[in-house]
Amino acid sequence: MMASRIIRVGTRRSRLAMAQADIVITALRGRWPGREFETAGMTTLGDRLSAAGVPLPEGKGIFVREIEEALLEGRIDVAVHSMKDLPTVMPEGLWIGALPARGKANDVLASRHAETLTALRSGAVVGTSSLRRSSQVLAMRPDLEISEVRGNVDTRLRKLEEGRYDAIVLAYAGLERMGLAERISEVFALDVMIPAVGQGALGVEIRREDGQVGELVGALNDEATAACVAAERGLLAALGGGCANPIGAVAEMGADGTILLRALVGSRDGKTMLRAQGKGVVGEAEALGGRVAEELLAKGARELLDKEE
Repeated sequence: MMASRIIRVGTRRSRLAMAQADIVITALRGRWPGREFETAGMTTLGDRLSAAGVPLPEGKGIFVREIEEALLEGRIDVAVHSMKDLPTVMPEGLWIGALPARGKANDVLASRHAETLTALRSGAVVGTSSLRRSSQVLAMRPDLEISEVRGNVDTRLRKLEEGRYDAIVLAYAGLERMGLAERISEVFALDVMIPAVGQGALGVEIRREDGQVGELVGALNDEATAACVAAERGLLAALGGGCANPIGAVAEMGADGTILLRALVGSRDGKTMLRAQGKGVVGEAEALGGRVAEELLAKGARELLDKEE
């Protein structure tokens, strides 16, 4: 089977993205010893804008488009993405061949003096470029000041150490994958700060027509992760929201095999927080997302989302 073919795995050039690609390649080598895999680092529009300090345009996809183009053109065979960066509608000809076991989906606080959110002084500056995170921080601590912070994880941590912020909010999985978990001051429980859709999960994207590569990467798929992410993405698709709105969703697989999905839609100032949750079976994960979205819409989510656009 493809004995002489080197499988090229594309990803962003950032330290975190390369670490995530290495996780996938290591797993592939473990499952298929003797096969050759190599990493192809790429720079996306999102990376270029972030490096230039330019505000990112609304909507998902700016961190994946160039990589997906390379995949469609055959310059790479596999693409590794953070699932939270992927739009809910996939380009024609591509699909997610596997979702490996998910990392921790939680958001975390990194602060200069190892303080928790509760312990921060009134008026302390908290850095984040996520409306979802800032909305939930303000809901808990309306006396804090939110300031935008851009750049990769290393850049954000450096800005924190330089004193530009008293604390910043990041993803647990990213810090852990980069070996920086010691920088965490507080881990937010999933029902305290609801994560982004797909946070902590990796998507292994391939061409639909490439059945041979599909067989290779399919061996890495984790059914529980795939079902939970499907529920979250089903909710996002039903709401029609994205990065421009404070939307969060996280699904967990229970011991009985059912999925618990929690979700929220918030206002940017954190004064309005609409929450909903529901349970469902694995085979109906996407439909579960739709049902929870309907509950949020019944509570006024559409009006709130339209107002925040």
